[in-house]
Amino acid sequence: MARLDEILGDTLERRKKAGRLRQLTVRSPEKIDFSSNDYLSLAADTELQRKILARLEERICATERGEVARGILGSGGSRLLDGNSEFAEQLEEKIAGFHGAPAALLFNSAYDANVGLLQCVPQPGDVILYDEAIHASSHEGMRLSRASAKIPFAHDSMTTADSDSPNTGSHEGLEQVLQNLTKGHQGRAVREGSRNVFICVEGIYSMDGSVAHLARVVDLVEKWLPRQNGYIIVDEAHSVGVLGPQGRGLVSALGLETKIWAIVQGFGKALGSAGGVVLCSHTTRAYLVNYARTLIYTTSPAYSSLVSLDTIYDYLLAGNGDCRHDQLQQLIAHTWHLLQAMCSRLAAAAASTTDAALVRVDRLQAKSPIIPIYTSSPRSLAAWCQQRGFMVRPIVAPTVPAGTERVRICLHAMNSIGQVDALITTIEHWAREQKCLSTAQHMTSPGTVTGHSVLLKSNL
Repeated sequence: MARLDEILGDTLERRKKAGRLRQLTVRSPEKIDFSSNDYLSLAADTELQRKILARLEERICATERGEVARGILGSGGSRLLDGNSEFAEQLEEKIAGFHGAPAALLFNSAYDANVGLLQCVPQPGDVILYDEAIHASSHEGMRLSRASAKIPFAHDSMTTADSDSPNTGSHEGLEQVLQNLTKGHQGRAVREGSRNVFICVEGIYSMDGSVAHLARVVDLVEKWLPRQNGYIIVDEAHSVGVLGPQGRGLVSALGLETKIWAIVQGFGKALGSAGGVVLCSHTTRAYLVNYARTLIYTTSPAYSSLVSLDTIYDYLLAGNGDCRHDQLQQLIAHTWHLLQAMCSRLAAAAASTTDAALVRVDRLQAKSPIIPIYTSSPRSLAAWCQQRGFMVRPIVAPTVPAGTERVRICLHAMNSIGQVDALITTIEHWAREQKCLSTAQHMTSPGTVTGHSVLLKSNL
């Protein structure tokens, strides 16, 4: 055991020296939240919490009266054994109806949903095409999949990401990948429709906040796979609640429900709950019940989790989330304009247009509550903000590709304009302070390469 700890410790030490050591932290309640995924601020809504508590109390009383077999704790096992219930199936029908899908299947998380779906559905000989920026859960599902090929395509080829943003890779775009897949003798099975192709994208990407050009994805798939053997999977974990009417998501916002084969949604972000779901056909749902290992071999959600989710969907169905959605959209626009103005001021203060910029943001109008601030010193900037009462997180390699390090701002409906203004002011103060330090080091050590020599170039 001591020898193994030594080996593991050495591995951790190497990661620490590379500046990539991950550690668990606890967010202080005094800090203003610009980090969590609670985009609609539903998790902090006390009225919702009281409604959930009232329903849980009703359940406890029903258990005491012998009217129900199980209380609010535990679930009894997996869905295939003793963990299923009429309530769970009714909730799935409600969720499917809300999102315009034929059927729904609940999972313990969106991670489990992605893994289970990709692990079991693609058959030997099938192909999976995936955005190079796709979530780790999709990568895990593909690793377990029987698909014969897994091919990445360039993230920027099908998102609204600024073309000037840091390059996320050197893969070919989606159309080029599709074209290559249908070429020559090897592409014959794809052209004839006997080989299935699964295309995996996200609605909103968690690291850069970009939104998929989903209509373009659909057009490309129909163009190159006219035999209808192309199946689009959209991970809407970050877009449900944020996009679409009443927060139904990107697919619903674009009216593409009949064009998308499967949608994976997560409830632990804008919906302020927990768990995940696959929206799909009845046949696909039945197949997942039989073959998705992340459903079959895990304990199902407890009543307390189901009732929380049910209460939140009732809230959305009643239109109560619309005001929060509008507030969030206004805040996104305000924050983006402030950041653009800040970067313009910092660029104007630079000695020349070729000077390195300490911070940079995408120039394309932000469409989501996730706004990255690119910098080669993300830990320093995040620490500076945290020390001044703002919770933001540094995002570094390997979570994002080396050279695209950033601090991620996550906005919430209940953040105020004043809080945003103060955060942007704090970021600008950091940038000016770092510039002064860099200049002083350069003056005292002529010809020395300072710690900021590789900062991202300004293109504003």
